[in-house]
Amino acid sequence: LMGKEINSIRFSLCLSTIGPKEGWQVYSSAQDADGRCICTVVAPEQNLCSRDAKSKQLRHLLEKVQNMSQSIEVLNLRTQRDFQYVMKMENQMKGLRTKFRQFEDNRKSVMARNFQELQDKMDQLKPLIPVLEQYKMDATLISQFKEEIRNLSAVLTSIQEEIGVYDYDELYRRLLRLDNRLRSCMGKLTCGKLMKINGPVTIKTSGTRFGAWMTDSLVSTRHNRVWYMDGYTNSKIVREFKTMEDFTAGVVARTYSLPFKWEGTNHVVYNGSLYYNKYQSNIIVKYSFETGTVLAQRELEFAGFHNMYPYTWGGYSDIDVMADELGMWVAYATNQNAGNVVIAQIDPDTLQVLNTWNTEYSKRNAGESFMICGTLYITNSHLSGAKVYYAYSTKTSTYEYIDIPFLNQYFHISMLDYNARERVLFAWNNGHQVIFNITLFHVIETDDGSKK
Repeated sequence: LMGKEINSIRFSLCLSTIGPKEGWQVYSSAQDADGRCICTVVAPEQNLCSRDAKSKQLRHLLEKVQNMSQSIEVLNLRTQRDFQYVMKMENQMKGLRTKFRQFEDNRKSVMARNFQELQDKMDQLKPLIPVLEQYKMDATLISQFKEEIRNLSAVLTSIQEEIGVYDYDELYRRLLRLDNRLRSCMGKLTCGKLMKINGPVTIKTSGTRFGAWMTDSLVSTRHNRVWYMDGYTNSKIVREFKTMEDFTAGVVARTYSLPFKWEGTNHVVYNGSLYYNKYQSNIIVKYSFETGTVLAQRELEFAGFHNMYPYTWGGYSDIDVMADELGMWVAYATNQNAGNVVIAQIDPDTLQVLNTWNTEYSKRNAGESFMICGTLYITNSHLSGAKVYYAYSTKTSTYEYIDIPFLNQYFHISMLDYNARERVLFAWNNGHQVIFNITLFHVIETDDGSKK
């Protein structure tokens, strides 16, 4: 016996001497006949390799919540059971109260008659004792819950401070302030010069090889309706979509039947009206979507039409109606200008020509063109390898040859127009409706009126 006690003491001393370092635990151990420790294995605790303090806190938090959930479920079951006990006990107590009153009135007679009944009642009340004991245990458990909740609150507060979380209202206020600053900055951007074309982004694949699609470049972004005109001639049907999402999903909001067929694909929607070239004429038509009527129409003097001076791809694209930051424009060609492009600025209400500029670029050699900030940009090809090749400034009445390539992904562009509100190029590319993002070199106006 003395030897066993000594061995036991040695074994305990062995464990205490080789005891695990902090963060490690004894996994298994044994001793030889002489009481020496052998085969002692230590291993790190399972939670030692946690990713960081934050994940450890979150894991502990999850465990606490799970434990609390299970304990609350147990309490719920106990409470239902105990409630039944209490209800039954209440009825029994009422009966006892009546019996005791009778007993006091006639103690001797009642004692003999009701003693056994009272004894039975008391026996039935015995289960109350463990119920009350259980209530005491549940009260202790509830106290533990309160402590767990305090710990939980402390952990959440610690995590919030560590991560630096803002509440929703503060985030929303900061977002509004940032949005206002961005809008203020955008408002100071004056007209820019085209530097780069990115994309395209394919929005949808639909229709024939030739057509036009657009949004209104003047109205608020909250009214982002899309208009769709399939084909380059012999049609009067315009489809309207409430949003770009509806357009991609093919959900048509309204269909318009124009009073005159259109010619070409170079139409534009501006301030709620459609401007287009009337079929087999050099007449520009202004059609109101709101009233469904023609508000104005005017002939472009000397302008060629019906494939007299089209873009390279043809398609009766003689007259190109456009809009930019400075208003409305038309690009066309005349015999007087030897078939070269003529730029005209027009009044959007009356369609009256306000001014014209004669360029030296052949209309038939142009792939497509668009206006940005009063400058006409002409592409040299509607096929592969397309690039912006020529720019004419109406501000200085001068031109320059430039080299800005862009990807003609589907090999045949029949419509290319600039949207000043969204600062992108809309294109119809061989039955694909695509958008090009552009980069402009801007001049920023400061509050004192100077430019930087």
